[in-house]
Amino acid sequence: MTNEENIQLLKENIIQGRRDENDEGLEEGMLGQPGAKELTEAAIQAGITPGTIILEGLTAGMNVVGEKYEAKEYFIPDMLASAEATGLAMEILEPHLAKAGVSSKGKVVVATVKGDLHDIGKNIVSLLLKGAGYEVIDLGNDIPPERIVEVVRQENPDFLGLSALLTTTMKMMGETINSLREAGLRDRVKVLVGGAAVSQDFADEIGADGYGTDGFHAVRLVEELRE
Repeated sequence: MTNEENIQLLKENIIQGRRDENDEGLEEGMLGQPGAKELTEAAIQAGITPGTIILEGLTAGMNVVGEKYEAKEYFIPDMLASAEATGLAMEILEPHLAKAGVSSKGKVVVATVKGDLHDIGKNIVSLLLKGAGYEVIDLGNDIPPERIVEVVRQENPDFLGLSALLTTTMKMMGETINSLREAGLRDRVKVLVGGAAVSQDFADEIGADGYGTDGFHAVRLVEELRE
């Protein structure tokens, strides 16, 4: 297998959402064939640079997934499978990125706010950001403002992503931003919000820096705000 074929297969397996050879993928006949894990390892062994693997394999694959999602050809389970395959590949690549001198694009802290236990959307955003080259600190769900403030103070992230699915927990986003302001940290981090109950109007109302409609939009927003 040539290097070009390896990268093309990696891209295709990201599109298919195949983590490893034990995954079936969205099309028949792929079970038992190398998945994202095996192809990433093979690419490293073949001397393909981590940057090329990420850009031409992972990112290129997720771009296609994003197009399919927006065209309603893919749904959340499909997108999540592809994001998980990308996340696994990034875990394999992380030690090689450091050796190759590839620096992170930035640090992002993500959390589902206090009172909300839903984390699928947050998990997708975390995986997509990792695949796009960001360092992600995922605090989990049901996270109170004081904990988020503590992590922002300690980690000094470039971005903070807050998620809420319920209308009853949305208010905690505003309280978290107020807590950051009271701690003198608000100007040090860009705050992005998202979730089924959230809107651009609500983001503007609580003073967030941005609102992501879905995982792919959230990544594009981060890219725009870092420029």
